[in-house]
Amino acid sequence: MRILLANPRGFCAGVERAIDIVQCAIKKHGAPVYVHHEVVHNKFVVDGLKAKGAIFVEKMTEVPLGEVVIFSAHGVSQAVRRYSQKIGSIIYDATCPLVTKVHKEVARKQKQNIQVILIGHKGHPEVEGTLGQSSEGQSIQLVESVADVENLALDDMPLPLSYTTQTTLSVDDTGQIVQALVKKFPKIQAPRKNDICYATQNRQDAVKSLMQEADMLLVLGSNNSSNSNRLREIADKMHKNAYLIDTADEIKTSWLAAVNTIGVTAGASAPEVLVRAVIDYLYDYGATEVVEVSGALENVHFPVPKPLR
Repeated sequence: MRILLANPRGFCAGVERAIDIVQCAIKKHGAPVYVHHEVVHNKFVVDGLKAKGAIFVEKMTEVPLGEVVIFSAHGVSQAVRRYSQKIGSIIYDATCPLVTKVHKEVARKQKQNIQVILIGHKGHPEVEGTLGQSSEGQSIQLVESVADVENLALDDMPLPLSYTTQTTLSVDDTGQIVQALVKKFPKIQAPRKNDICYATQNRQDAVKSLMQEADMLLVLGSNNSSNSNRLREIADKMHKNAYLIDTADEIKTSWLAAVNTIGVTAGASAPEVLVRAVIDYLYDYGATEVVEVSGALENVHFPVPKPLR
């Protein structure tokens, strides 16, 4: 068996920054620190931070007065920000700068009285955070599919229109939704820059290339990780078996029967140590070669806030 390793894979700059912020906050203030939602969507990472003193909450009402609060990489609504200030929290914002860019774009459009349509997955924390940027009296319309676009009523869209997207979507699927929006609303305004982040796009491109040769794909990532699920779906659409796993322990030997070449990648929230454990597992199974497949080079770095440096 031959193993093909996708490049790039694993941690992106936004995830590294978010994890660093939690660790630096614990070092500066001591445990506990409170994190609104999972700081990144990876069980291994979250469990490791819990062991160091991070407490993850879904509601700000779970946070005692005056404690250290960290906003997750997915971003939060304006309501969460206001409540955090109200209870006197020491606040560190671990929102990915590329998500913050989307939030600022939404705020700018609404100040210009432009109706915003958001392409994203309902219920995802990033989407909830972006929807929560809406100003009073100006809602943001969420669409998840081409069918949702077709169901939009023109009468419900009297203002000038613009669209923005969740940062971790499928590049191909989002392109189809954008085409449907432009067809239905020819004057709709596009974002200044593509909202799907560089890391999401690079990892998807790497898997598309990898799966030209591989018989099946293993994706290191948690079930609630949007970008990891999109990687698995790429292989699915190429009619090849693909499995999303948290750790090597979840691999079933039945998956590997008659597989000559196996692709391995990791979502943007999954650390490299998990990839190495999968390689070790596959070597024990009988793999004889590991090939690092070339891909886009990434040199992006987002520093932590000044008070934590």
